[in-house]
Amino acid sequence: MKIISLFCGAGGMDLGFLKAGHEIIWANDFDKDSCDSYTTYFNHKAICKPIEEVESKNIPDGDVVIGGFPCQGFSIANKYRNEKDERNKLYLELLRIINDKNPTYFIAENVAGITSLGGYDSSEDKKNNLGRVFKRILKEFSETGKGYDVNFKILNASDFGVPQNRRRTIILGTRKDVQKKLKHPTPTTIENKNTIKHAIGDLPEPNQIDRNNPLKKENNYFNHYGNKHKVKINNYMGNRKLDWNKPSPTVTGRGGGTGGPVIMVHPNLKRRMTVREYARIQEFPDDFKFLGSISSQFRQIGNAVPWRLAFHIANMLPKEKII
Repeated sequence: MKIISLFCGAGGMDLGFLKAGHEIIWANDFDKDSCDSYTTYFNHKAICKPIEEVESKNIPDGDVVIGGFPCQGFSIANKYRNEKDERNKLYLELLRIINDKNPTYFIAENVAGITSLGGYDSSEDKKNNLGRVFKRILKEFSETGKGYDVNFKILNASDFGVPQNRRRTIILGTRKDVQKKLKHPTPTTIENKNTIKHAIGDLPEPNQIDRNNPLKKENNYFNHYGNKHKVKINNYMGNRKLDWNKPSPTVTGRGGGTGGPVIMVHPNLKRRMTVREYARIQEFPDDFKFLGSISSQFRQIGNAVPWRLAFHIANMLPKEKII
């Protein structure tokens, strides 16, 4: 099916949809570094400008609109999160495009914390993960355009073979006049999960050579260079001792949405992880080059959707257009 990708970032979600046999006909993000990384890898370009400045008529018609809309304001990693955070309003742009392009399906992704924002109206709502703000978001999705049947589920990427415990809210929408309703995928790896060792155990130790040149390989790998951040184990986010034989904690883009990247300590406890190690945990292929500053590279990876999780979601779509 033909996919319109909003808030595409470096392209983790798009890669999963491509591997599932779909076609990305239009992609957009406002961040230049993300767009540069995206365009360096894919055979098509990402339109690099704020989505607020893109008129719907300039987007080609597609079968599916996908979008991991910016989530820093919703994330539990942001201790200052609140429903009035300006970044939270970008989902309205996703609504606008869905309304104007009238796709058969839409798929929206966000952090698990979005479901509880604003508190709950009842114990039943709490049981069903329906916070006040999230209920409003689902209602707006269901009423956009000609109307959509909307359902959601919190999925953990590690249940689908990703070596990372990464819980994400996946919202699915099927246009009301379409009989084949979109469903969430069934987990594939509940017990035998891939681990940090599966992800990065074969990588050599990094060095410091040309650490500001991401297009040059270090020890035969792109973006695999050391950093000077000190190791500190205190059990806070980014400072926990990791277990080689368990999935990684969630790779994050920024601390609280305001500071620099949260770089986890390598399991050897001697250094922080490299950009390439983070990319491996997010399952970006080794020939995927991340551009921009090192902080930007970590941010691009932390904000991405692991392609394998996206692949399983994309596999629930029909391969051809539904008339």
